[in-house]
Amino acid sequence: MYKSLFFDFDDTLWDTQLNNKACLEDMYADYHFDRYYTSFEAFYDYYAPHNQELWRQYRHHIIDRYTLTVERFRHILIPAGVSDAETALRLNRDFLERTTQKTALIAGAVDLLEYLRPHYRVFLLSNGFREVQRKKLERSGLADYFERLILSEDAGIQKPHKEIFDFALKNTNSRRRQTLMIGDCWEADIAGAYYAGIDQLWLNPRKLPPLEDFTPTFTVDSLAAIQAIL
Repeated sequence: MYKSLFFDFDDTLWDTQLNNKACLEDMYADYHFDRYYTSFEAFYDYYAPHNQELWRQYRHHIIDRYTLTVERFRHILIPAGVSDAETALRLNRDFLERTTQKTALIAGAVDLLEYLRPHYRVFLLSNGFREVQRKKLERSGLADYFERLILSEDAGIQKPHKEIFDFALKNTNSRRRQTLMIGDCWEADIAGAYYAGIDQLWLNPRKLPPLEDFTPTFTVDSLAAIQAIL
């Protein structure tokens, strides 16, 4: 039935939460943020929800990339009494470079891609930044599994908007009804694909209920479970 598979990357294949938290813990020590926060966990709990909200706004074109990258680190500098954009951007550049060195994957990622590669055309469809995603793919050993990397920066629009899915279909010569979107984010991956007329496979390890009034085509709690479907 399916010929093309569109994979999300962050938290679907690459363990974003684990890798990013490790980077932030290193930065917490290197920049001596313990002078302003009672613990790394307090620091992380201050950073993470704000960062998630900024990414939500970025997906919906409420803010641009520059604002996202400045404001997520300017936020954690507030207790230090620092608010200039250049310091925030310097921290962001350091953070992004550190993330490209991290290689932790979601359990089962390599086994699944090995299983799928002989049978499907496999593509990556991501909202991540171009220079960062390519390095993360290469250094984690996943680059060769994908026929093409489709990024929101190339399409000029982010998931969940229908236009990025249309762009991906056109630029991979894929047919809508023969394509499956695989991802962990309900809004960006699952709802986005649903409203674009593409079947969806929701990676849902926390077993959350659907967040809108429709049921995804497939739902699994692990990558290993996908092999029983495809």
